[in-house]
Amino acid sequence: MSEVTQLLREWSEGREEAREALLGLVYDPLRAIAERHLHGERAGHTLQPTALVHELYLRLVDQRQVDWNDRTHFFAVAAKVMRRILVDHARRRNSEKRGGGLVPVTIGAALEKAVEENFDVVALDAALESLEKIYPQQARVVELRFYGGLTIDETAEAMKISPATVSREWTMARAWLRRALSAK
Repeated sequence: MSEVTQLLREWSEGREEAREALLGLVYDPLRAIAERHLHGERAGHTLQPTALVHELYLRLVDQRQVDWNDRTHFFAVAAKVMRRILVDHARRRNSEKRGGGLVPVTIGAALEKAVEENFDVVALDAALESLEKIYPQQARVVELRFYGGLTIDETAEAMKISPATVSREWTMARAWLRRALSAK
């Protein structure tokens, strides 16, 4: 059992010191994911990678009743929470601008590597919510891979499906999202 998995189990059992030790182990990987998501944002963006990880940490601390299975489960939950933080932040920012100056999302490269410049997180979230209504498994794959930074194998493990299924769903979801976002 990995050290992260052991600490997650101890945290689930109520050991607060395990939570603090866990943060030390997962901080760098979470910050790398945050940097990737914020890479293409405009200069002067108010949400920085460190702030994103700290906000994620604050929200995860409230997850007292989670029965953590392992490292992959932790990063899957972190991906979902990080997505909500990014979308909430983008919505606040866009509401301040009253929607002016939004640029359509080009999903292909964004889903593969990093968030492109002027990436519209709110548009992606809306498209992902639409995808989730039709193809929930594909939406979950996107969430884990794009927001969580999980590999094909880690995503397969988290979802308890085969890596081949993850690859297929990932390909289909990207095509669906690309079409949905280009129609806006």
